[in-house]
Amino acid sequence: MADAQYIVGIDLGTSNCAAAFASIKSSPAIQDFPIVQLVRAGEARPQPLLPSFLYLAGEHEFSSESVRLPWKSSSERLVGEFARWHGARVPSRVISSSKSWLCHSGVDRTAPILPWGSSAEVKKISPVQASAELLRHIRSAWDSKFPAEPLSDQEVAITVPASFDEVARALTVNAARDAGFEKFTLLEEPQAAFYDFISGHQKNLARALEGVRLVLVVDVGGGTSDFTLIQTSMTPEGPLMRRIAVGEHLMLGGDNMDSALARRLEQKLLAAGRKLSATQWSQLVQASREAKEALLGVSPPDFYNVSLLSEGSRLMGNALSAQLTRAEAEEVIVDGFFPIGDEAPSRTARPALQELGLPYAADPGITRHIKSFLRSHATSAFAALGESGALPRPDAILLNGGVFNSPRLATKLVQAISAWWPEKPRIPLLEHHSLDLAVARGAAYYGLVRRGIGQRITGGAARSFYVGLEGTDGKKMALCVAPRGQEEGETVELRAREFQLILGKPVRFPLYYSGGDAIDPSGSVVDIREDMAELPPIHTILAGSQSKQQGIPVYLRSRLTEIGTLELWCVSSVGKSDQWRLEFELRSSGEPKEIATTQSLPANFDQARATLEQIFGNKPVAASRGAAPQSPPEKQARQIWTRLEEILGGREGWRLSALRELGTVLLAGSHRRRRSAEHERIYFQLLGYCLRPGFGYPLDEWRAEQAFKLFVESVQFHHEKPIWNEFWIMWRRISGGLSEDSQLTIWNYLSAHLEGKLGNKKLSNKPKGVAPEGLIEMVRTAASLEQIDVLSKERLGDWCSRKLE
Repeated sequence: MADAQYIVGIDLGTSNCAAAFASIKSSPAIQDFPIVQLVRAGEARPQPLLPSFLYLAGEHEFSSESVRLPWKSSSERLVGEFARWHGARVPSRVISSSKSWLCHSGVDRTAPILPWGSSAEVKKISPVQASAELLRHIRSAWDSKFPAEPLSDQEVAITVPASFDEVARALTVNAARDAGFEKFTLLEEPQAAFYDFISGHQKNLARALEGVRLVLVVDVGGGTSDFTLIQTSMTPEGPLMRRIAVGEHLMLGGDNMDSALARRLEQKLLAAGRKLSATQWSQLVQASREAKEALLGVSPPDFYNVSLLSEGSRLMGNALSAQLTRAEAEEVIVDGFFPIGDEAPSRTARPALQELGLPYAADPGITRHIKSFLRSHATSAFAALGESGALPRPDAILLNGGVFNSPRLATKLVQAISAWWPEKPRIPLLEHHSLDLAVARGAAYYGLVRRGIGQRITGGAARSFYVGLEGTDGKKMALCVAPRGQEEGETVELRAREFQLILGKPVRFPLYYSGGDAIDPSGSVVDIREDMAELPPIHTILAGSQSKQQGIPVYLRSRLTEIGTLELWCVSSVGKSDQWRLEFELRSSGEPKEIATTQSLPANFDQARATLEQIFGNKPVAASRGAAPQSPPEKQARQIWTRLEEILGGREGWRLSALRELGTVLLAGSHRRRRSAEHERIYFQLLGYCLRPGFGYPLDEWRAEQAFKLFVESVQFHHEKPIWNEFWIMWRRISGGLSEDSQLTIWNYLSAHLEGKLGNKKLSNKPKGVAPEGLIEMVRTAASLEQIDVLSKERLGDWCSRKLE
């Protein structure tokens, strides 16, 4: 980045985004970057914060003039204050908390699912796209302000929650690249907040940290709560700081507080049993946020009045009104979210926390989660303190997040935590200058630190990473591939552990991570522990440099990149040319265990596999001595459905994982379909059933590619019309997983024959080769090819219309 003029820090927040920067070549002083945005229709101006709201406008909903910005922008995707304000009135078109969706493993975060629960008329986008839109707006605002120094040429640090796993980090990287960012790194938000503290005390940092050995950073944002422990120590050269622990992902923050207040107000506004409409609820949540800020602010009033229009009414006389007192706000938020006590976090969810389809934490007690965090990292914390005990007590607390703009909440948090050690004085707060802008400013300072200007927080990777193994006795174990504390840019070669890698076949790497205190050395094999959480497993196909290679000895390599993400590689032990980067599965959804573990297959699946391999496998099972004579091969093929259902149950209940594994067996034995006409008919029938709809499961793209080779081979017993019917039904079933080129190849073949079969005249150039059978199924297959061009679809429609006449 020798040509960069600025270092830019971007806080990609759940509720608000912010940016700050420093000039590399003139002055390293940190400056805030107000972000130009629409505030109301026709009114654009710079604001300190960019609300993390995206409004997907309907066709012709706004004129281009009313949503004009200083740069060329879309009138369909509006970002910022106006999106939040107008979205409260049309909630079905607004996207909020996109960052929270990035770490929601229960959905496909690359699929168009937002706004969640909106009608079909709204053209949805993915959480990755929504995050990219926020970053794209910031980039456009910067480029408009500094046209000669575009943001893509600057050095950028984008912040993420410390609790983000590797998939959420990788998705953030994808969003940044989609938004046009080229040179950037990721930084954990609690660290960014502490960097801002360092930046603000550069001249007196030793004095500001005097007597402080352990700092607890509590970051409560709009949608997440992050906890971090930082060890500090004094040396003749000055203070040293090392991050020693981060908390697990906790989806709990200011948005939940607003929803909890809104539930209290809803009870006051409506008679028992009634509910607000979606629009009214959205407006009530926004009003609750304003009430929270007023009643828990610096000079709070005794009460706050809230009014909503009745559904379908435009008259203030028909408004729904209620009054929220300061005492009620303190009961719901101060006592509900910052309780004093020793209870463990509850696992029973409260309704007020379950909004928007996101998996919020079951227990709203943030202080209970903090105590659980301290207990989990007692070993590291006591080592930093140089003492022992039951619960490590931090010497100081650093707060971050807009929630703590309320002095009442900041005071209650410190009071609740200090109460765990009643014999000691209250834990002091480290001074901060802006809770809203601290993360962006700290990210900019971090960019200076990377250039050798300022003091670095060490600590390396926040978690250890493992690849799952299975012993010969079936015992589950894990190989540590990247230990906690591995430094940025450091590469670990695990040459002592060698594996035989199967090439050209689907392989699976179970992945785990742990943020616990136990630090396993790289290359060590350990038992699966309770503190290990699963990541979506890596599924892949690896091809060697030599086409005939089937297996090769490899070892694993891990690297913590400068961008802040983990890379895993398989490296050949016998040559220098072969190495494979293992990509994280970013499209996983649902329960990861259903895909990640072999237990998701039926217990008797091996019997089903063996039964299928008797008919189509490479190694058919020989009849044992003394066994009853086997049926003729054709009869065995006809009976395969019945035999599989006897083993696995009715076919409608077969799991997707079992279907795909059976499909893999069929692909491996494709040449054995030629044993008889009955084998070929059943083969196409089974393969289409197992691989339908051609997508939706890891490695489906590979399976579709392998299956397409059968199209070129065509039908062996081409005089049998039932085989042709099953052949076309198979392609119709899996067409959704075929590439555009594959669909085009099928269309070109079909169209050459359908024109003659459906047209009113004979073709002058009759297609050469075997004439296919099964007209009806051919038409249905052609109609399922979604990626062919519109003119071709019109031709097919015209042919069908003439035939029907």
